[in-house]
Amino acid sequence: MNNKIYDILKNYFGFNSFKGEQEAIINRIVNERQHSLVLMPTGSGKSLCYQIPALYFENSTIVISPLIALMQDQVDALRKKNIPAAFINSTLSKQEREKRLIDFLDGKIKLLYVTPERFRKPDFVEQIKKVKIDLLAVDEAHCISEWGHDFRPDYSRIGEFRELLGNPLTIALTATATHAVQKDIIKKLNINKNEIKIFHQGIERPNLRLEAVDVFDDKEKLREIISTLGKFEGSGIIYFSLIKTLERFSEILGDKGFKHGVYHGKLEDRQRKNMQRDFINGKQKLILATNAFGMGIDKADIRFVIHVEVPSSIESYYQEIGRAGRDGKDSLCLLLYNQDDLYTQMEFIKWANPDSNFYFALYNLLSRDLGLINSSGIEYLREQMNFKNKTDFRIETALAMLDRYGVIEGDIEKKNLKLVNELPEILQDDDFLKEKLLNDNKKLLSVVNYFRSENCRRVFISDYFGFPGEKPCGNCDNCTINGVVKIKE
Repeated sequence: MNNKIYDILKNYFGFNSFKGEQEAIINRIVNERQHSLVLMPTGSGKSLCYQIPALYFENSTIVISPLIALMQDQVDALRKKNIPAAFINSTLSKQEREKRLIDFLDGKIKLLYVTPERFRKPDFVEQIKKVKIDLLAVDEAHCISEWGHDFRPDYSRIGEFRELLGNPLTIALTATATHAVQKDIIKKLNINKNEIKIFHQGIERPNLRLEAVDVFDDKEKLREIISTLGKFEGSGIIYFSLIKTLERFSEILGDKGFKHGVYHGKLEDRQRKNMQRDFINGKQKLILATNAFGMGIDKADIRFVIHVEVPSSIESYYQEIGRAGRDGKDSLCLLLYNQDDLYTQMEFIKWANPDSNFYFALYNLLSRDLGLINSSGIEYLREQMNFKNKTDFRIETALAMLDRYGVIEGDIEKKNLKLVNELPEILQDDDFLKEKLLNDNKKLLSVVNYFRSENCRRVFISDYFGFPGEKPCGNCDNCTINGVVKIKE
């Protein structure tokens, strides 16, 4: 690798050498000008794999990122290093978005972060097509795949966006992707499988102690939480699936004198942003959160991550525990398993997978009552479709899919929803929709098997992601008990 790359590494990022696969990935991007799919554990330095090439290349780089908060944090960190980066998203005024786009067109900004939804804006697309793009980076690339754990409809259109940009050199990055998801990512990017190389580092986080405990009820959950809080002085995250459960435990822990913050979707944007900032800065040591919290959190000293309720998949679990122990020091990842919590996740899975009858009924309702729907809002739509069941979120899922396939335009919240196309065959294909539902349920079953496994937990996760041959870690509850090794190599 040439000296300019090492100069960038040293001068901008303060490192003298690369770690893991970073050097090989950057070499493929910079010198070979070939596409790459990067699978690295959370905290392994994925971002450097596109940030250094972006500074090396003469022209511009676009980074597609799924969350506004995530891109804001990344851009803030880059600007502190005097790297010309910016984001364009809906939090900015129209004037500020136009100014940043002009700066990008003029070459004053090297890295531009956007959500995939930005490519829906005709003005943005027309302007961005004028720019010479040397590199397209797709962060959190697992969001592309319907077979992944965090599918986002607009992400599945990134192949179209690549074409709009002239099919630039592309790097896709994720911490979590099975073989099936890897194949789907490559397919959705519209890249020939022979033209892209997959890099992976396996599950390389030996400092994370993995434990799972069978708990009968909330009393036992609370006992395990308090026990953990008594063992660690550093920062920690306690994850919940349901906001009402989070709020109940927050009240109990508060009454017992445990200071903490909360983070969930019912809070205002400013409250969530302040809570995240306080946690990163160390003003708030303990956070009770739903899985909306943590993506892009650049905090090295998180000592424990507790899952109070069963997560939906090994992918999401691995991504969330990867936020612990990025400084290399010992950290605990504790899963509290209660059979009843499975029913919560099964409900979530059902709501995330409407059947063809639901799509057909929703389409007909939109065709018939669009004016009333726009004036009355989503609650009216929910009442018509779900008989006032407010815990049923199929409406949100179905609207997102109709939007992705170009059936509707606009936004029901802004009262400008339009029906512009027929219902596509894929949303009437029962076999496809049932296969998707079955796939999500299999992911949940894998979490059950992880809990029940008597073998090394790290080996289980490695095998799940298609990295066989890992040796027992010697640092999970199945490998050791009270410091005594149970599973030997």
